[in-house]
Amino acid sequence: MQKTTAANSSSFLFLHRFLYFSAKLKVLKSILTEQQVALSIKRLAHQVYENHLNLENTVLIGIQPRGIYVSDRIVEELKKITGEANIKYGKLDITFYRDDVRKSLHVANKTDIPFSIEKQNVVIIDDVLWTGRTIRSALDALLDFGRPAKVELCVLIDRRFSRELPIHADYTGTAIDTFPSQKVIVKWKEKGEKDEVVLM
Repeated sequence: MQKTTAANSSSFLFLHRFLYFSAKLKVLKSILTEQQVALSIKRLAHQVYENHLNLENTVLIGIQPRGIYVSDRIVEELKKITGEANIKYGKLDITFYRDDVRKSLHVANKTDIPFSIEKQNVVIIDDVLWTGRTIRSALDALLDFGRPAKVELCVLIDRRFSRELPIHADYTGTAIDTFPSQKVIVKWKEKGEKDEVVLM
């Protein structure tokens, strides 16, 4: 009986250690540290401003839900750069424009675009560009708010491999090459974590 208990205890200890180290090994690489995230946001804001100096005919649209963390930061940086408090900034939910909406349950987020995008320069902002399908959905959704003069894309991370649609980013924080089996996770202070981007 004692031998059985000892064997079970030893097996449990081995399993516990195995799961612990497996979890640690899942994080393959840190892509951006907290400081690098902040610098990337500043650089993206400056690049947008360089191409749209007065922002008079330019609107910024963050994609719900994860792109909002990036767009909020970029808009705050643009306010510092320009001294303008009233930058045209909206948030777009693309839930019912997704091509996989019928395959699984999706929870809708809030769309808040209190202005027309008709004949405006639109900068769409998201956290990660990968297959391009999210951006295609965003383009479809935007048409409900008018016909823009031009649309540009700004992303924190560009996963260059596995693009399924001919979509590219005009403003990129960091470009990386990944396998389809890997996952890019963007962490934010607003979600109770430190700002960081990791590759799983």
